[in-house]
Amino acid sequence: MKVIFMGSPDFSVPVLDALVAAGHEVVCVYCQPPRPAGRGKKDRPTPVQARAEALGLPVRHPKSLKGEAEQAEFAALGADVAVVVAYGLILPQAVLDAPAKGCLNIHASLLPRWRGAAPIHRAIMAGDAETGVCIMQMEAGLDTGPVLMRRALQIGAEETTGELHDRLSALGAETIVETLGALDGLTPEVQPEDGVTYAEKIDKAEARVDWTCPATEIDRLIRGLSPFPGAWCEMAGVRVKLLGARLVAGSGAPGAVIGPLTVACGDGAVEITRAQKPGGRGMDADEFLRGFQMPERVD
Repeated sequence: MKVIFMGSPDFSVPVLDALVAAGHEVVCVYCQPPRPAGRGKKDRPTPVQARAEALGLPVRHPKSLKGEAEQAEFAALGADVAVVVAYGLILPQAVLDAPAKGCLNIHASLLPRWRGAAPIHRAIMAGDAETGVCIMQMEAGLDTGPVLMRRALQIGAEETTGELHDRLSALGAETIVETLGALDGLTPEVQPEDGVTYAEKIDKAEARVDWTCPATEIDRLIRGLSPFPGAWCEMAGVRVKLLGARLVAGSGAPGAVIGPLTVACGDGAVEITRAQKPGGRGMDADEFLRGFQMPERVD
């Protein structure tokens, strides 16, 4: 099948690899333009662009697809289908209509739950027991199109967004290959109106831990914001990112340190399993505590 692939971040790379491995002809890869990054602020290509170039695939990274010229170039590729996953640009109707079999989106939730920008973060932060991926026929609305295939998986009790991200990426890659193989025989399932929720983009203002909240909420916050942007608190005046947590028995005044890296919450307690000091790297609890004197409370 002649496929246009549209994606940008790490999450999308396994999908591109799976399409190529399955024998589909990827006629072009679309991704976000290179942007300044690192200390030198040199333009850095997206992970998808880097992978596509390594595979010898043609790459385009227009800033917009609203122009007639860009839309004509897209249509001229003569694709059977476009596969879209975390691309980062809104697709105009002319683009959605160009491939013979339309545009298929890989969305990292069980639609209609968690439409929008941050479905993986929000699923963990909400305490969902499961999530998954949906292969959706794209239309003009935000993640509103009919679903062609869905696959679910359980969310681990101590799983972080980073870990779940990798599992969902692999599941999405597997599921899109299965979908394309059966595409002509699939019946699109219209999304129900009941159960619609929106995964708003993560605001950094959400990241500071409020220790007066219940331990269950704080545990989900820490895991849901790991590794980015990272929940944080102050320990003896030092801003520390909290990158892993688990619920444990214990109680005390909110913010009181009641174990080596265990903190009392408004109700219950959490143990910090992974943390990061300013300018450093993420470390497991034992390594983090070496040479670091924990205060009696954190803020």
